[in-house]
Parts: sequence; C-alpha cells; structure tokens
Amino acid sequence: MGRLAGFKYRQIIQILKLLGFAFYRQAAGSHEIWHNPATNRFTTIPNHSGELPEGTLRAILKQADITPDIFLQHKK
Repeated sequence: MGRLAGFKYRQIIQILKLLGFAFYRQAAGSHEIWHNPATNRFTTIPNHSGELPEGTLRAILKQADITPDIFLQHKK
C-alpha cells in the first residue's frame, strides 16, 4: 500500500476544498467535476463508496496540479 491509499470520497473532497476547489457540476454517472478558480484547474472525482484506488487519486491530483506531498499535508 502506498501513502495515497485508503482515502475515501469525503476525505478527498474535504482536502480539495481546503486547497481552493469547489463543486462545479455533475458529470456522467457518479462522477463530479470540481474547479479551482484561483488556478483555473478542473478535476474529475468519482463519487463511489469505499476507498478510491491509489492510481485514481494520483490521476485526480495530477489533473488538479497538486503534489502528493501538498495533499498529504492537509490530511487530518
């Protein structure tokens, strides 16, 4: 297990909100688009129950232009 494993949807959006992201719109199925107006970056978040795979979280962070270290600094 990597250091980005074990995060659930609610934990991820809580940290993204702290980093300036806000809900933008509903996407296909159970996915949501989140936007950061300060950086003008968008990211797609799957709203699934359970933990998101580490690779999915890494893809979310890459879209959002957030390093794993910055993300983990905001973990509670």
